[in-house]
Amino acid sequence: MPGQKFGPAWFPGLIAAGLGLCGAWLIASGLRRREPWVGVPDWIGRRRPVASVIAVIAGLLFYIAAADTLGFHLTGVGLLLLWVRLLGASWRVSIPVAVLVPIVLHLAFYKLLRIPLPWGVFERWAF
Repeated sequence: MPGQKFGPAWFPGLIAAGLGLCGAWLIASGLRRREPWVGVPDWIGRRRPVASVIAVIAGLLFYIAAADTLGFHLTGVGLLLLWVRLLGASWRVSIPVAVLVPIVLHLAFYKLLRIPLPWGVFERWAF
């Protein structure tokens, strides 16, 4: 935004610093436990958690491929509906989350941060 004292790298830098601090905290807590560095988690043998991890990775790849054509809003609703359902939420929770989160993200990026998101099939209604 014009007139600000910080540049475009400020927000990603702030997130990177926070993630770095969290990573250092996790390393320190792991060293105190004196457990093996690499282990297989308990959930790896269960179907639903593995499907959820695969769905998140596949969904991100799908978003990269389809967002320009379908648009952020339509792609976001579909992916969130799938992800929230796979994580165990009911339809009563999944549908409002899948509809409201893309709207909130759109407002945050488009209005506050002034970063345009792809409209795709909704291009004629873009504002």
